[in-house]
Amino acid sequence: MIAYLDASVLVALLIDDVFNARAEVFVTSIRPVPLLSDFASAEFVSVISRRLRTKTLTETEARDALSALDVWAAGEVTRVECATADIAMATAFMRRLDLPLRTADAIQIAIAQRVGATLATFDLQMLSNARALGVPVATA
Repeated sequence: MIAYLDASVLVALLIDDVFNARAEVFVTSIRPVPLLSDFASAEFVSVISRRLRTKTLTETEARDALSALDVWAAGEVTRVECATADIAMATAFMRRLDLPLRTADAIQIAIAQRVGATLATFDLQMLSNARALGVPVATA
């Protein structure tokens, strides 16, 4: 299975989270290696920054998490860039108006669709939306 990881899986994999064990088992089972976009990485950094601002992470923990992302992504994934076509597809998804899609989720779904990957996420709303859009999903 070619799996594209969204930010919820990254968070569970790289910082203390209720889904840590599930994320580790899932990610280590992916063959070949999982796909990671620059957009998912940016979303991960946003989560870390927000947790620092809300004081659920210390500055040291935040820096450690960012470093963990860099080290992990350097050797354990295939990188995928967000493309203009992904933004256009995400916009088309949202213009349907029948799905409760957030912009970031729509972009992640569009990237997974473009690269022909199964979307791996812990976000149940995103999972439901991806299924409705015909994108294969894996509940990590």
